[in-house]
Amino acid sequence: MVSRVNEGTFKLTLQFMEDYPNKPPTVRFVSRMFHPNIYADGSICLDILQNQWSPIYDVAAILTSIQSLLCDPNPNSPANSEAARMFSENKREYNRRVREIVEQSWTAD
Repeated sequence: MVSRVNEGTFKLTLQFMEDYPNKPPTVRFVSRMFHPNIYADGSICLDILQNQWSPIYDVAAILTSIQSLLCDPNPNSPANSEAARMFSENKREYNRRVREIVEQSWTAD
C-alpha cells in the first residue's frame, strides 16, 4: 500500500490475521517517518487500529484514517515525543523535518 502526503510516497504493510475482521490488521509504515503518531518501528498510534476497532472498518476506512492522521497529527497521543513536541512548539522546524522525509521518499525503494 502507498499513501501520498505533501507529495511524498510512503509504503505501508497491512497484515491480516485469521481473526480479521473481528480484530484489526497490523498496519505499519515501512518507509521512514517523522510524525507525532508514528512509532520508530513504523507502527501507528491510531484509535481504530487499537481500542476503537470495529469489524465494519474496511481497508479503505483504515487508509483514509491514516491519511487523515498524517495530515492532522494528534500531539496529545504521541508515539514520537520529539515530533509531537516540535509539532506543538516549533511548527517551522517540524515542517522542515517532514519535508526532509518527503524528499527522501522520492528516492527510497
